[in-house]
Amino acid sequence: MEADSKQPGGAMWSDDLRKFAEKFQTPGLDIAALIEWQRKDMETLVEANRQAYAGVAALVERRNEILQETLAQWQAAIKDASGADSLTKQAEAAKLGVEKALANFNELSAMEAQSRNNAWKIVQDRLQENLGNLQKLLLPK
Repeated sequence: MEADSKQPGGAMWSDDLRKFAEKFQTPGLDIAALIEWQRKDMETLVEANRQAYAGVAALVERRNEILQETLAQWQAAIKDASGADSLTKQAEAAKLGVEKALANFNELSAMEAQSRNNAWKIVQDRLQENLGNLQKLLLPK
């Protein structure tokens, strides 16, 4: 079945490429290999996007957990804020709160960096493969 030129996705560009090659009858051009190359590039971008999305979803989930934990700690601190030593308790709670906030920030930063690195690694590996393919094509036969 021939793809409609208005159809989104891989069928459109592969059919267009095939028609281009047939029109100009480019000798020595392996259309199947070129299409496979482009297919792998698209798959790589899809996987990198999936990794990035999964990383963002995990980051949002953890941020929400941290927010819930923080709210529960504030509620507990407010309940404990009465009594003769309330000022000491409040100071200690504030100190622990700042330490926890810094630890949470570091955790979220590490998660974000790991997510970004995972997505970039997929693209970087594909770029290396493309460079290797180009070197093979440029070698004299």
